Amino acid sequence: MRPERHIMRPLRFALVTTFYPPFNFGGDGIYVQRLARSLVAQGHHVEVIHDTDGYRALSGRDPELPVSDDGVIVHRLRSPSPRASTLRVHQTGRPGVHARTLERLLSNRFDVIHYHNVSLVGGPGAWAIGQGVKLHTAHEHWLVCPTHILWRDNRELCDERQCLRCQLTYRRPPQLWRATDLLSQKARHIDRFLMLSESSARNHRAFGFDQPMTVIPSFLPDAPPLAPAPAPDPAARPYFLFVGRLEAIKGLQDAIPLFRDLDADLLVAGAGDYEGELRSLARGMDNIRFLGRVEPENLRTLYRDARAVLAPSRCYEVFPLVVLEAFREATPIIARDLGPYPEIVEASGAGLLFKTPADHRAALIRLSADRDFAATLGQKGKATFLRTWTASRAQQTYFNIIGEAAVKKGLSDLSAQAFGWRDACAAESPA
Repeated sequence: MRPERHIMRPLRFALVTTFYPPFNFGGDGIYVQRLARSLVAQGHHVEVIHDTDGYRALSGRDPELPVSDDGVIVHRLRSPSPRASTLRVHQTGRPGVHARTLERLLSNRFDVIHYHNVSLVGGPGAWAIGQGVKLHTAHEHWLVCPTHILWRDNRELCDERQCLRCQLTYRRPPQLWRATDLLSQKARHIDRFLMLSESSARNHRAFGFDQPMTVIPSFLPDAPPLAPAPAPDPAARPYFLFVGRLEAIKGLQDAIPLFRDLDADLLVAGAGDYEGELRSLARGMDNIRFLGRVEPENLRTLYRDARAVLAPSRCYEVFPLVVLEAFREATPIIARDLGPYPEIVEASGAGLLFKTPADHRAALIRLSADRDFAATLGQKGKATFLRTWTASRAQQTYFNIIGEAAVKKGLSDLSAQAFGWRDACAAESPA
């Protein structure tokens, strides 16, 4: 059911972020792109303002621009000296060379300004620019951690602040602005801080972030169903799937040894700096295959036919999209009992958790040997996905948050419009 145009008007959104495809390393840029496209599909006006300097400085690349941005207006900020520009924002927590451009783009033009990863596009200083309802989504732990991931000294989970030593271990210059009250000052400009999991909210509170936080569901865009899987071949070996960047913090090195002498395969979809070490660890194991980067349309089939998706991350994830991609195709997960995974498994019943290598191997053995049990878990994941993590479900919560924030700011027209869009999303959501 589409909203009535004579009752509701499209809203004007600005999404402000550091990384946005193709200037993008991980899931935060993909999330912003999906949000932008889903809002445009509803008829809203969406402009993305993102920084290219950070990506160019960190990667040494200047990727080819897409032919189309699917109706999203994209402003790609760039300077002649990306390293100098990036260092300035990193150190001051303010927009630097892009300040005037941000002020011109954001002033008096939008109903909603939604900040995402602003670490290198303007830091906390960017929050003060512009008018309307202002939101900030925490895709990592940047609000409380200079390295974003609460992974102390690049070797262990962080449970107390040792930030100076840790930043030096990462070979990053200490951020001067974190020694001031800049973050708490500028946080007053944000109407709602949005967290993608209860785990992320708890971690922020534990490290002293005292602003009001609201947990909002992540989502995947609507996609046509895949063709039914072929009838299972009883003689075929089951396979497990890992999807993601190949980095030490993702924990795949803990899973690989467990496949020795296991009557199942491991397919690894992704690339990264740690790939060489992982390949060395898997040397001589014919049941482990590295596929490199896999196109999204091909990934869906890999998800669908996998016995389970592995999520052995050693650090605190916020809310990994690979879980939703697995659940959409009715595939369960095997995940470390850490971060958001316990709440995901509790909410869905669609996976097994492990704490020790013995737990991990036992889960692999159980699902490799019991196709029906894996299928039952997978169906629970799909049911929870349809109930909780579709675009219409997430947008229902999203527009409600916008409406409530608009009421608090006395923006009566915006609140009425936002609640109308909330109700339209509810009408489109599956029962």
